[in-house]
Amino acid sequence: MSETPIRVTVWNEFLHERSEPRVAHTYPEGIHAAIAEGLQQSLGAAVVVRTATLEQPEHGLSDDVLAATDVIVWWGHMAHDRVSDATVDKVQQRVLAGMGLLVLHSGHLSKIFRRLMGTSCQLLWREAGERERLWIVNPSHPIVEGLSGEYFELPQTEMYGEYFDIAPPDELILISWFEGGEIFRSGCTFRRGKGKIFYFRPGHETYPIYQDANVRRVLANAVRWAAPGGSRYFGEGRQIVEPLSPISGRPA
Repeated sequence: MSETPIRVTVWNEFLHERSEPRVAHTYPEGIHAAIAEGLQQSLGAAVVVRTATLEQPEHGLSDDVLAATDVIVWWGHMAHDRVSDATVDKVQQRVLAGMGLLVLHSGHLSKIFRRLMGTSCQLLWREAGERERLWIVNPSHPIVEGLSGEYFELPQTEMYGEYFDIAPPDELILISWFEGGEIFRSGCTFRRGKGKIFYFRPGHETYPIYQDANVRRVLANAVRWAAPGGSRYFGEGRQIVEPLSPISGRPA
């Protein structure tokens, strides 16, 4: 019997690509389309991938779409404030109930990531097209399965540097070194409720990072890792009237 496909929704603002020629040249169909293509090529029949964008009704994230999503991939940059709080509420509840969340690059300042972290999620940055070396510091983790060597490199990136104001990661998988000398926690996992979260730093809009084979491998692995499991989660308080064992002094 074949395994049930993981249902993935790739969310993107889809604003840069329609307003900036450099971005449109790199991602003519949109960043979301490049990510979706990579997931489909890497995982084949193991996934069903859809896309959603900011200016669609309900930002493309209706109740029906979210109910049919196992893992959501989030890319945002220039319009974090335009995402409605109602949508953020719904995504948060789905994550707590078990939906996986992959937050990419400048999505660190998205409303949903900041809410789930409970911190500012601020960092240092520099746009200089410098080389990035991503060191694998947890080589046994399934998110880096299939990567060869101790690190991989991206020839041109936007630098993100520490201090990165996030909650302490449950697992640190990748650390970046940049040509200018900075370092950054570039691959971090978190658990909130029943949901798994992966933050992955690479992804500037003017560099073809989502066409890189190693980046695509990490994203595909992360989708598999973040897909919901079968564990139970109780998201509300529950009154337990009957004790598990007799309570001393309690009337029969």
